[in-house]
Amino acid sequence: MRNLIKIFSVLSLFGFYTIDAQQIVKRDTLSGTELVMTMDSKVNAALENLEEKCSRTSSSSSVRDSNDDSAFTKPTRIYVPNRELTNAEICRKNPRILGYKIQITTVKSNDEANEVKAYFRKRFPNLKVETDASLRPNYKILAGSYFTKQSAAGDLARIREYFKSAAAVQYRIFCAEAK
Repeated sequence: MRNLIKIFSVLSLFGFYTIDAQQIVKRDTLSGTELVMTMDSKVNAALENLEEKCSRTSSSSSVRDSNDDSAFTKPTRIYVPNRELTNAEICRKNPRILGYKIQITTVKSNDEANEVKAYFRKRFPNLKVETDASLRPNYKILAGSYFTKQSAAGDLARIREYFKSAAAVQYRIFCAEAK
């Protein structure tokens, strides 16, 4: 008797949850490519109802063909201007980018690097200075962060008064710090 009740309850449970899946072909409104998806017919009907409401509200702004008597509507086109991105837009997408730093000098030890950094900070307190130890045993002393070589040119000219070997080098920088 218990087995009969279990079988009956399982069959009735599956009886309530029948899903009639079917393949639906939709067209993309922007590019016009076809999209094939599998969904329940009730979901498809609800989706078509929403699409119909949207097309009714946008039909007032649609374009009609003057040569044709039928109401042929073209989808609204989205125009994206071809322009160069601003620094703020670039930084929003990627906070670390390839920019420029001023390489002050290269030294052989960490002690020398700290001495050069201290001397540099006295002369240029408004510029950030750092040590790059990727070329050990040599250490690079780098200053500032710049988007372009042209933006580094003003500081580079002032730094060259004290450090003749200073040069602008490509380096990965944080956008928020760059000039």
